[in-house]
Amino acid sequence: MCEEVVSIDLGSNSFRVLKYDCKNHKIVAEYNQVVGTADGLVDTGLISQEAQQRVIKALKKSIEVVDYKPSCAVAVTTAAMRKASNNQEVLKNFEEQTGVKFTIIDGNEEARLTLLSVKYALKREKIDSSNFILLDIGGGSTEIIVNTNNEYKANSFDFGIVTMTQEFLKYDDLHNDLKNRKIQVKKYLDSLNVNLKDYTFVATAGTPTTIAAVKLGQDFFSYDRQTVNGTIVNLKDLEDCLSIFDTCSKEEITKLVGSGRVEFIQVGIYIYRAIFEVLGKNESIVLDDGLREGVALNACLKSKV
Repeated sequence: MCEEVVSIDLGSNSFRVLKYDCKNHKIVAEYNQVVGTADGLVDTGLISQEAQQRVIKALKKSIEVVDYKPSCAVAVTTAAMRKASNNQEVLKNFEEQTGVKFTIIDGNEEARLTLLSVKYALKREKIDSSNFILLDIGGGSTEIIVNTNNEYKANSFDFGIVTMTQEFLKYDDLHNDLKNRKIQVKKYLDSLNVNLKDYTFVATAGTPTTIAAVKLGQDFFSYDRQTVNGTIVNLKDLEDCLSIFDTCSKEEITKLVGSGRVEFIQVGIYIYRAIFEVLGKNESIVLDDGLREGVALNACLKSKV
């Protein structure tokens, strides 16, 4: 099998690269950058030229920092690219400019790969990984996966922190839409006929990890994924974060969450809180592991002889 793989996850807002040691199951190197892929997408239906240039710049920087051969990277992209009418033109541009070839994956594949990484992470953290509900809040979509032992049901919902922020500029409009989204999520969960009380609530992606980091006294510059992994976040932690963001300056919030995330973090918390309410849960386990780790693990498994 390949001893090292490089995985790339290009989301609606974030760009994440990972070099992974398949043999020892360790991260060798990583690179993260906010690129705002979906900026303006709601209004135009297009990935803008400005966003494309930010992604290309981030790709070139990641090749330098992580030290990988572009043509060998396993690169995936998700909701923003699924929605963009110019996606093929954009991906061709990325390949021509950097040598990295992206695959657009659908919501089901995104859920499968994220689940793969989370299952591994739960075992690594010595947390029961049999029955759990996984929430993955993305920039352009939100995935909910119900895992029962070795089987799972997944659904990709057409809302995320970037698209909701861009679409609903007024507070009341946002919260009215969230009410409808809660009905939509509840209908899906009811159709599965499972007892939610028997399932642990697990959350991944930027919003849950940011809340966990703030709870632990970390900011964007002191973020430590090892201590964030397995952190319990409850509804009070969400309210505490909302209070902090309401009273802090933009500069202070940027220090906590990083540039490019300030305008989205509160909407992310509202989505997270809405899912808490639908599930009737008071707390969730937070994991940093997500899609890029799943892509890497999947590539490792495929390369086994």
